[in-house]
Amino acid sequence: MISLTDSQKIGMGLTGFGVFFLFFGMVLFFDKALLAIGNILFVSGLSFVIGLERTFRFFFQRHKVKATSFFLGGVFVVLIGWPIIGVLLEVYGFFLLFRGFFPVAVGFIRRVPILGSLLSLPGISALVDKIGESNTMV
Repeated sequence: MISLTDSQKIGMGLTGFGVFFLFFGMVLFFDKALLAIGNILFVSGLSFVIGLERTFRFFFQRHKVKATSFFLGGVFVVLIGWPIIGVLLEVYGFFLLFRGFFPVAVGFIRRVPILGSLLSLPGISALVDKIGESNTMV
């Protein structure tokens, strides 16, 4: 079992609450207060989990400048009060940031008994294959 430090446990809680508030804010028709709280909790929780230095290095790599600017720009746009545009920018930046992780995640999910059989259905399989392709960020 993986042992977590106390700050990593706090970070997992903050990240979980951040995802909850983001989801709840979208369910309630893009409530800007809930989305803003969710964004702040998510980013601060990520910093607690992997550390400030590693978080900074992850977001501010040379080849991730575009992705980081979209993600953090979306957070800023939500905070100033335009939640729908901000969430769209965040989602695009999130997919650009974690593009290299998707093939690993798809490969793992395909090995899970029930989810793997769902991903092999005809319509879903083509979409998952496209998402699961490993391509580098340009």
